[in-house]
Amino acid sequence: MTIIKGARRVSVWAAATALSITAGVGLTATPAAADISPLGANIWSCKPSPSRPRPVVLVHGTFENMAGNWATLSPKLKLAGHCVFALNYGPGPIHGLGDIPQAAQQLSDFVDQVLTATGAAKVDIVGHSQGGMMPRYYLKFLNGAAKVNRLIGITPSNHGTDSNGLVTFARLLGLSPAIAVVCRACQQQMVGSDFMRALNDGGDTVPGVNYTVIATRYDNVVTPYTSSFLTGDAVRNILLQDRAPLDFSGHAAVNYDPVVHQIVLGELDLVNVSAQA
Repeated sequence: MTIIKGARRVSVWAAATALSITAGVGLTATPAAADISPLGANIWSCKPSPSRPRPVVLVHGTFENMAGNWATLSPKLKLAGHCVFALNYGPGPIHGLGDIPQAAQQLSDFVDQVLTATGAAKVDIVGHSQGGMMPRYYLKFLNGAAKVNRLIGITPSNHGTDSNGLVTFARLLGLSPAIAVVCRACQQQMVGSDFMRALNDGGDTVPGVNYTVIATRYDNVVTPYTSSFLTGDAVRNILLQDRAPLDFSGHAAVNYDPVVHQIVLGELDLVNVSAQA
């Protein structure tokens, strides 16, 4: 009996740990703030200017919401002259736990609203964690490539995560189905999942879209951190520590990192992206 109870305790602990780490827990906003737009975002009367012709759509990560995820980047983008829009996807108040293809459809609908309101031909997308990866499903399977100029992923889960070995441990214990019940997106972001295989089958990118990935060596959620990087003809992979060697920002802290903000602003100003190994 003691052994059985101990095994159950281990299983519950493993499920909770794998769930939280695989998902990329940010918990960057209180539930009360979940449906509040970040400062500078969702001003639906905003019209793009000749120097800032594309609206910027901000996409939060798993267990996050727009209010917390973009509390500091959104006002900087607005101050720089961008029309900024942000959304929550999935059930709330803490978002991003549901099925990723369904989230991508929500993003698709939101982009259509932004294009209609602003009169722009395309948007640029900036996303964190799942929010940097999920738009790739939109680009590949939901005709998003015709409506998006650039995707900037900040520590995105592009090839899934092994959560420092906990994903393998959870699978050995048969916990993947239980994790999916609580957080479908967490299970889908596990390295080697059916979702990840479908997303990356045939290549990481689609024609006509420019990609930027910003990763940090100190990512403790998307592991190894190199799994964020993409391969393709219009990709720029940027390691934060190549720009700021003493920057120790991890998976969630990058959202508030001024160096990351400057990289994002610079990438949005690029006309074209050259291939980068």
